[in-house]
Amino acid sequence: ALETLKMFEKKDSRVKSAAATNLSFLYYLGNELEQATNYADLAVNSDRYNPAALTNKGNTVFANGDCEKAAEFYKEALRNDSLCTEALYNLGLAYKKLNRIDEALDCFLKLHAILPNSAQVLYQLASIYQIMEDPNQAIEWLLQLISVVPTDPHILSKLGNLYDTEGDKSQAFHYYCESYRYFPSNIEVIEWLGAYYID
Repeated sequence: ALETLKMFEKKDSRVKSAAATNLSFLYYLGNELEQATNYADLAVNSDRYNPAALTNKGNTVFANGDCEKAAEFYKEALRNDSLCTEALYNLGLAYKKLNRIDEALDCFLKLHAILPNSAQVLYQLASIYQIMEDPNQAIEWLLQLISVVPTDPHILSKLGNLYDTEGDKSQAFHYYCESYRYFPSNIEVIEWLGAYYID
């Protein structure tokens, strides 16, 4: 894939930008940040209005720890294409990392309107409500999430934990049992169930 894409580097600016965008993403997936950054720069310089190129550039900046600057690239990508879901999702993550929780929530709620059954979006919404210390909303989003991915043991144990925190032992027991059924090696779940049986 890398070799094929490198052949397009010498073409006109739009083709070069598309090839560089894909190369940047492949290097990013391979955790080669320096190469990913170089190709992200090439893609953005070839076509400043390419939302995927701007998103990749934001990703490389984010990976280097500069969330503020990454957020700027994601916002620029969204100005060029308001339906660029990758940029909107990553902007939400950047805001979450910057502890700008209301803005992160806004991004993920917009995304939920576009992608109502996205497991990642539902998870982020639940996570944000947990940060905001609103367990009832977090539980609501996690319940929606397990309707999409019913066999995820991590989500099931998270639900068990939230119900336990809220004092609903029977619901907590149910979700911890379900989590154990799909992944019987989670020590925290085993400990909780052991303590429940002792009680």
